[in-house]
Amino acid sequence: MSAELIVLVLVIVVALAFDFTNGFHDTANAMATSIATGALRPRTAVALSAVLNLVGAFLSIEVALTVTNSVINIQDADGAPRPELVGDGGLALLVVLLAGLVGAILWNVLTWLLGLPSSSSHALFGGMIGATVASLGWGGVKWVGDGSTLDGVIGKVVLPAVMSPAIAVAVAAAGTWLVFRITRGVAERYRERGFRWGQIGSASLVSLAHGTNDAQKTMGIITLALIATGEWTDTGSVPFWVKASCALAIAVGTYLGGWRIIRTLGKGLVEISSPQGMAAEASSAAVILTASHLGFAISTTHVATGSILGSGVGRRADVRWGVAGRMLVAWLITLPMAGLAGALTWWLGRLVGGGSFAAGVMTALLLAACWWMWRHSTRRPVNRHNVNEDWEGTGSAGADVTARSEVER
Repeated sequence: MSAELIVLVLVIVVALAFDFTNGFHDTANAMATSIATGALRPRTAVALSAVLNLVGAFLSIEVALTVTNSVINIQDADGAPRPELVGDGGLALLVVLLAGLVGAILWNVLTWLLGLPSSSSHALFGGMIGATVASLGWGGVKWVGDGSTLDGVIGKVVLPAVMSPAIAVAVAAAGTWLVFRITRGVAERYRERGFRWGQIGSASLVSLAHGTNDAQKTMGIITLALIATGEWTDTGSVPFWVKASCALAIAVGTYLGGWRIIRTLGKGLVEISSPQGMAAEASSAAVILTASHLGFAISTTHVATGSILGSGVGRRADVRWGVAGRMLVAWLITLPMAGLAGALTWWLGRLVGGGSFAAGVMTALLLAACWWMWRHSTRRPVNRHNVNEDWEGTGSAGADVTARSEVER
């Protein structure tokens, strides 16, 4: 087996591992409010979300093509493949992709451990950008397009990252205000019961939208790896087996449930009623589906968090601004921190000689770090039994979980 094939296999496996972490990291985006209000039982919620993520992954490939074509400059000014990337069977590009994926997964697992709903999308793009800059310099990143379209990292990643949560806040705030205005004369118990059914529908739509956006990012990475090795040549499509494997990976991750982040979004930001939950989820779905149609690789986490925050503002509820502040900090540092992790991983690979041996070292480092963080998480477990307990602390999602909850696990 050649070195290029070994590294290609590692890239595919690690990419699917990222897709898996994306699933359990982002389950909260669709189901946190439904679980918090009791519209769905925790296990039922994550199972429903997993199925709809699986279906949604097959509905579009626009975001996948953005990842394949709009992040790394794989062609020179004349449109020819860059020899420093695709030469030697594409080994150099494969190592860059692997380093970027390692950086993204490390950040995803760390923020999951802390219960912070940071962006898996920005972790992925940050890791890729950091590894690319370390390998090729700043010119290796496709920052802008050809001037006629919103292309490149600025147009497809940065601008949507800034705009989407602000739009979600505004839409959710207006929707929540309108819902409570229309139902002002309805008894609260009837209003809550009716809107819980609406929550199930809107949460399902968010899960479907999440599949159309987030699952495709991993599809784009794997397709780019196949292009690097000559196993695939069409930059305008994605192999079916790539679609199917990525859809399955994100669905399995979603089913396991990122309970720590579900707890933060469902209980830590604002106390959510069913009308608020439905307004927040409907707003999230509208923004995510629109972005997916346009090929914008937005953060579904940012959109969902913005919608929940907007629902609190629309109802004039008490928002825990300290928790919101920590989320904002996580948003701001995700790209640079994942980028730093990706760059450091690439430099480590270069230090040990590059090639398939470096890829093995990177993968071993990833496994060791993830195992340590998982072991650390077992000290303060958050699971379906205690995810809805009252939020009392100001620290991470697990900080205020009682000893009784740990016994229940």
